[in-house]
Amino acid sequence: MRIVRIAPDMTDLPSAEQVGAKAANLARMAALGLPVPPAFVLPVSLCAATVAGESKARKALEEGLAEGIAFLEERTGRRFGDGRQPLLVSVRSGAARSMPGMLETVLDVGCTRLATQGLIRMTGHPRFAWDCRRRFLESYGSVVLNLDPHGFDRAAAALAAAEGLPDALDLDGEALERLSETYQHFIEEADESVPDAPMEQVLAAAQAVYRSWMSPRAVAYRRIERLEHLAGTAVTVQAMVYGNRGLTSGAGVAFSRNPSTGDAAPMIDVLLSAQGEEVVSGSRTPLGEEVLRAAVPEAAAELRDVLVRLERAFGDVQDVEFTVEDGRLFILQTRNAKRTPQAALRIAVALVEEGLITPHEALARLDDRDMDGLSETHLAGSGDPVAYGTGASTGVACGRVAFSSETAQRMAGGGEPVILVRPDTSTADVTGFSVASGILTAVGGRTAHAALVARQMGKPSVVGCAALVMDEVGHVARIAGQEIHEGDWLALDGGTGAIYPGRFEIVTSRPEADLAQVAVWRTAAPVPACA
Repeated sequence: MRIVRIAPDMTDLPSAEQVGAKAANLARMAALGLPVPPAFVLPVSLCAATVAGESKARKALEEGLAEGIAFLEERTGRRFGDGRQPLLVSVRSGAARSMPGMLETVLDVGCTRLATQGLIRMTGHPRFAWDCRRRFLESYGSVVLNLDPHGFDRAAAALAAAEGLPDALDLDGEALERLSETYQHFIEEADESVPDAPMEQVLAAAQAVYRSWMSPRAVAYRRIERLEHLAGTAVTVQAMVYGNRGLTSGAGVAFSRNPSTGDAAPMIDVLLSAQGEEVVSGSRTPLGEEVLRAAVPEAAAELRDVLVRLERAFGDVQDVEFTVEDGRLFILQTRNAKRTPQAALRIAVALVEEGLITPHEALARLDDRDMDGLSETHLAGSGDPVAYGTGASTGVACGRVAFSSETAQRMAGGGEPVILVRPDTSTADVTGFSVASGILTAVGGRTAHAALVARQMGKPSVVGCAALVMDEVGHVARIAGQEIHEGDWLALDGGTGAIYPGRFEIVTSRPEADLAQVAVWRTAAPVPACA
């Protein structure tokens, strides 16, 4: 087995079939000279054998990890799990086709007890070090050991309440050290353990990421999106950069233009003093580009420039994950953005007008879209909304409320339109997304993985509605104080973020100007049916 190395001065461009689309794009960004943390990749070809538990696969994995970690140590000048200059890594998935949020990631791997002290020595920042330690224990416990993530959430919430704080994010370094010990006890009470040897940690993390290929949500997503031919996932191990280092650090997701409407303006979400999984998981509601500009103006300006460069290099709208560490920008991932059908049409027309692609290429990209059935929707006679969230996927929807994917599937099976109402945007709800007419969540952002999936499926979506409070045990929700039960009618506008209780007529119209341009292309240069 051969690992693939990625660093800013390397120009090798491995194929997506070999290393997954995520790593292939990472290598391409490195070759463009963009600020990419060094990484190495364990190939897709090792996935099936690892999932099957073959001994030869484990040996190949151990050898590849040893070689790759040595490469990262040489590139960063740090040592894996060291007590003075520690290297920590992320362990990420990546198939040949994008599967946003369906596979697993483990962050802060190598954060042993010794490395935690090393982070304190290296940075002089105890809170940051213990935050990395508690993040590692939570990530490892949830992904590798399959423990209930809500157990970690409850422990953090209990400590915050005991400290008189509204949120665990406000805990100081001493409290985070205690929280880490609580996490350790929670893991041990489940008869599990976290190895304190960094190479054992990274081996277990890589095996868990490979195994996530066969998780129920990943299998369901491949079935829904007709990706069952894919061979497996690669595993990318990358030097950590830290968005949780302070108020001039953060993590976010940026689109080079709006994937919901097709507007040319970038769409940027960010959380300061955070790591990237908090943004893409949908567990927190992120802030906008203006916050990034205020905190780190140079990095914000550089990000805008990177978005332009990436769109030109890839010839398509890009979905970019980034981290800012102490004011310095790093790009962790780029991929062609998932988009609504309406945005796909508008973007194709715009890219041709801007000279980035040809009409022939635009038609090929629209080939799997139903242009004849494409329409824009509006609610008739809806009146004033009861509340607003963040519009994450355009269009409107009206249906009966379901509080779970299982209920949504049952209602939809009976022929009813369904609005799936959830506390947050989770890719575990992919089966509910597939049958729902619309999606509403209390927290989460427009760049979360689940919002990406909703756009790809063409589902109107409103996220981060602060007025929505859910009582899953009591099977009731309240929107601005108004009770909503399963089976009640609810309407959403995914463009404005407006929420309306009740049943309303949906009015449709067609984007005639853009459709007319596509008709001109087809007349001038018809695309063969097999294109």
